[in-house]
Amino acid sequence: MEPRAAQVRRRERLGRQQKDRPSREGERCSGGAERPGGIGGNVEMHRGPDLVQWTQHMQAVKTQLLKQAQGQLMELLDQAMWEAVQAYPPQDRPVPSVPPDSLHKTREPSLGKRKVFIIRKSLLDELMEVPHFRTIYHMFVAGLCVFIISTLAIDLIDEGRLMMEFDLLTFSFGQLPLALVTWVPMFLSTLLVPYQALRLWERPQSGGAWTLGVGLGCLLLAAHTVVLGILPVHVAVEYQLPPASRCVLVFEQVRLLMKSYSFLRETVPGTLRARGGEGIRAPSFSSYLYFLFCPTLIYRETYPRTPNVRWSYVAKNFAQALGCVLYACFILGRLCVPVFANMSQEPFSTRALVLSIMHATLPGMFMLLLIFFAFLHCWLNAFAEMLRFGDRMFYRDWWNSTSFSNYYRTWNVVVHDWLYSYVYQDGLWLLGGRARGAAMLGVFLVSAVVHEYIFCFVLGFFYPVMLLLFLVFGEGSQEDKLQVAGAEVTTSPPASGPLNFTMHDRRTGPAWNVLMWTLLFLGQGIQVSLYCQEWYARRHCPLPQTTFWGLVTPRSWSCHT
Repeated sequence: MEPRAAQVRRRERLGRQQKDRPSREGERCSGGAERPGGIGGNVEMHRGPDLVQWTQHMQAVKTQLLKQAQGQLMELLDQAMWEAVQAYPPQDRPVPSVPPDSLHKTREPSLGKRKVFIIRKSLLDELMEVPHFRTIYHMFVAGLCVFIISTLAIDLIDEGRLMMEFDLLTFSFGQLPLALVTWVPMFLSTLLVPYQALRLWERPQSGGAWTLGVGLGCLLLAAHTVVLGILPVHVAVEYQLPPASRCVLVFEQVRLLMKSYSFLRETVPGTLRARGGEGIRAPSFSSYLYFLFCPTLIYRETYPRTPNVRWSYVAKNFAQALGCVLYACFILGRLCVPVFANMSQEPFSTRALVLSIMHATLPGMFMLLLIFFAFLHCWLNAFAEMLRFGDRMFYRDWWNSTSFSNYYRTWNVVVHDWLYSYVYQDGLWLLGGRARGAAMLGVFLVSAVVHEYIFCFVLGFFYPVMLLLFLVFGEGSQEDKLQVAGAEVTTSPPASGPLNFTMHDRRTGPAWNVLMWTLLFLGQGIQVSLYCQEWYARRHCPLPQTTFWGLVTPRSWSCHT
């Protein structure tokens, strides 16, 4: 029994110690709080001033660290950009000797800047990953569906039947097989002639053999230019191809010419240097064949490639492109044809002209958005996916533009890169790097003339509406820029064009974006209205005798009763 009693007494003693411990701790805390001269009082008195000083000290340290990090990060980025440029050595000229630490400071144009391709998605594909933007896209598609349903419902109520007519679609794509057959010799000429001419020029010099090869190569290129320049025009005029079939020919004509020039421009200088003993390897035929189909106009022997092909993505893009074509025909047939079909047979009035332009703004803007989405996004992404082409930046955020100069640069990046590389930069090189205004004027003229030629080819008549709009809005400034690993080093010359004196890149407020969209709506309305009037005027009022001035004078000006 005695051990058990000892255990009980030990438990009682431990219980009394636990009860006394909180009371003694409370006395120490209260005693420290009551003694102002004690240790606790000193801590409380000095805690406030010490905390303020410490916070100020940390703010100063943070500011200093941020400044140091910014400077070091800028140096690292400049060095990385310079190393990336050296990793892609030009085939036609050495890498420009620009110091790495001056890339972000220079304001002078560099004649050695080249486009660098990297793996990146199209901007709309990135935005579609955001649920909120995807919902906006769904709302837009739903609005188009409601528009079609309402139009069909009106037809059902008024006519007693659904007016599902595809006359405009079948007319626009009439004789499409003939256009595709015409494309075959155009493609074969582009496939064989430029590459064979390059092979003739790369032969080693041995007496007059190399001169003979150079002459033969030039003759082949001249014949190639004649084939691409005359054959599609002859077929379109001789067989009276409709607009959509003409689109196939003229787009392929311009595309193949631009690709041929890019291939020769990028490879001929290096080939000629290789004859001098520098040992530059000639490009392979497979790389040239790949270039003819990949969605870019800038030739490189290799491009960044994606690991695999997503065939579901390809099918979705082709389906969306087909849907855009069908919807564009629906818009033209329901909103444009009824308004402009008989307009040329009515007396001319300013009121009718202004109303027709206002009426054409909405279908014109629909057509612009559909062309952008169908071609620049769906069509190019489908081919890029099939060919595993990695760089999908075919456009940038042109919808955020606050000036037409920025709009022209971001609307079609594929064409802009070609104009920048081979018209602007080569123009600067020919002019000694100083006449930037003349180089910009060259870009403006080339772009305006090619656009006007395409409209003339497709519609079958000359009516310089697009050219006049170019003169009003102006091509804008051309950025002197270098894209390296997704980054851009840019220097922009002053803007040109009447509207660019007031709408330029320094205007960044939302009001300028609204103004840009307003002018874009009006510009599309002017184009759709005037081109539709001229189209029907030439059918209602044919010329009794074909003359040059009769062909270039707008018929809609005189074809009114």
